[in-house]
Amino acid sequence: MDAVHLARIQFAFTVSFHIIFPALSIGLSSFVAALEGLWLKTGRQVYRELCLFWSKIFAVAFGMGVVSGVVMSYEFGTNWGGFSSFAGSVTGPLLDYEVMTAFFLEAGFLGIMLFGWKRVGRVPHFIATALVAVGTNISMFWILASNSWMQTPQGFKIVDGRVVPVDWFKIVFNPSFPYRFVHMAFAAFIVAALVVAATGAWHLLRGRRDPAVRTMFSMALGLLVIIAPLQILAGDAHGLNTRQYQPAKIAAIEGIWETEHGGTALNLFGIPDMNAETTRYRVSVPHLGSVILTHTWDGEIKGLKEFPKEDRPDSTIIFWTFRIMAGLGFLMAILAITGFVLKRRGRLYDCKPYHRFALLMGPTGFISLLAGWITTEVGRQPWVVYGVMRTSNALSPITAQEVGITLLAFVVVYALVFGTGIYYLLRLAMTGPAVIAEDDSGRPALVEAATSHNPEQRVVADLLDRLRVH
Repeated sequence: MDAVHLARIQFAFTVSFHIIFPALSIGLSSFVAALEGLWLKTGRQVYRELCLFWSKIFAVAFGMGVVSGVVMSYEFGTNWGGFSSFAGSVTGPLLDYEVMTAFFLEAGFLGIMLFGWKRVGRVPHFIATALVAVGTNISMFWILASNSWMQTPQGFKIVDGRVVPVDWFKIVFNPSFPYRFVHMAFAAFIVAALVVAATGAWHLLRGRRDPAVRTMFSMALGLLVIIAPLQILAGDAHGLNTRQYQPAKIAAIEGIWETEHGGTALNLFGIPDMNAETTRYRVSVPHLGSVILTHTWDGEIKGLKEFPKEDRPDSTIIFWTFRIMAGLGFLMAILAITGFVLKRRGRLYDCKPYHRFALLMGPTGFISLLAGWITTEVGRQPWVVYGVMRTSNALSPITAQEVGITLLAFVVVYALVFGTGIYYLLRLAMTGPAVIAEDDSGRPALVEAATSHNPEQRVVADLLDRLRVH
């Protein structure tokens, strides 16, 4: 491979590791804030214990997100100097705004959120927790504004071979930004909800039925019931926007080579062949492509042959990454709806097959997130700024050997550092929140040892029993 392809692989590798941690921390920060707010409102100890438990997991995810994000900022200078020189006047300030408005807010109140329980009052602590959650969402706002501008650039002019901002409102609120921001926000909350639900399912399968496990399991599924269907609608709106501004990406996603007049079929299955300019072994449904992509029966979708070969995205990749994302999205909706039905029937905490299903769905939020980002970024190729600057022109003057060596180093270091971090996150999740039972008033009550098959939790139950006696 040449230096361009290796640099793209390196950036894809580092950003893939990075994005999973901010997505988890965005969703968990809001979940933790909601738990603390419920504790203040109701006084129920279970909400406080859940807040403490998920704050630990949030802190680890947040820390790994910061570390992995720093690496990417250096890559813009080392590997993509041409892009930084050409478009840095737009992307640089947007990333600065993210640091000044979001990162400082998160860092400023994170210490109070994690260590201020006995040092500040309840209300100030809740405000700090809420501000951390707000900060994570502001961070997402600026990052998506920068990336969306690269997808649908506007509000600039080119002077002496460099981008000069003309209208910052148009730069930030570019045509694809609203759709991509909503889609990513829903994705982050879905990622967190699936992790919480899978953790609850794990402990339910191990025999725990205490209020903490039941509460986090039902809250996560309740959020999925609302957001999973909304995400499908947001994805549909995003698709319509992409068809308008990036038609070649849509053609590559659907494996459409010829423009079909009078109605476009939807390829459910197939193997795109970029050299032969066809999709082999395809299984299609007539007119369904028009219905989904244009909301009309006979809408017309441009085929890839309408675009020059050098401007076509790689359909062999994004044809399948999109279907992975969409397929998992529908499974998430099934998980949520099934949980809602079981809750209504009073079987949510006793249906082991459903608990296994929820546990298996735990990592699918991350898989779907990565598949979606691969679809977005590979579908933008061969442009780094769509229609304005090609990726091949964005590279720094480096050799393939230099990029290959650093890529290998990244793989080794990331496997050690973030592999250990992910292992620690899993250990925290498997430990679970403190075993607490409550009486009807929400006050801590006796914990029966039989509520758990975990020896450590039985010890905790015995200790609480002795304290109650004394």
